[in-house]
Amino acid sequence: MIRATAIDHIVLNVRDPETSATWYTSILGMSREEHIPAPGQTPRISLHFGAQKINLRPITATQAEWFTGHHPATGSDDLCFLVDATPEAVVEHLAQQGVAVEVGPVDKRGARGTIRSVYCRDPDGNLVELASYPPA
Repeated sequence: MIRATAIDHIVLNVRDPETSATWYTSILGMSREEHIPAPGQTPRISLHFGAQKINLRPITATQAEWFTGHHPATGSDDLCFLVDATPEAVVEHLAQQGVAVEVGPVDKRGARGTIRSVYCRDPDGNLVELASYPPA
């Protein structure tokens, strides 16, 4: 039997990789990297945080340009990020950045138990949950 051990990376389908990269780096402190997969191909933008990576795939990319799922769409993802701040600090930070809070802080069920979550949306309309576990 094969068992999954971690998520290495995810791919977000976005309208504008530059806009998305700016949002995730300024709102969530992710770092941005750019690489060219092969000569003549369009540069790819990825975001890094902890040991994880998010690739930003332009929705206009074809299957030949960027092999992906059968029904790519923007704004259809629901992402949860653990953050190093209290929910109240998250709400304050989002307000300072001009990002509307949709819900929260609220208690939700995370992978390891109860988390406190604040929800907002990225530039493509994806639901972004910013969560923290209570102190031990």
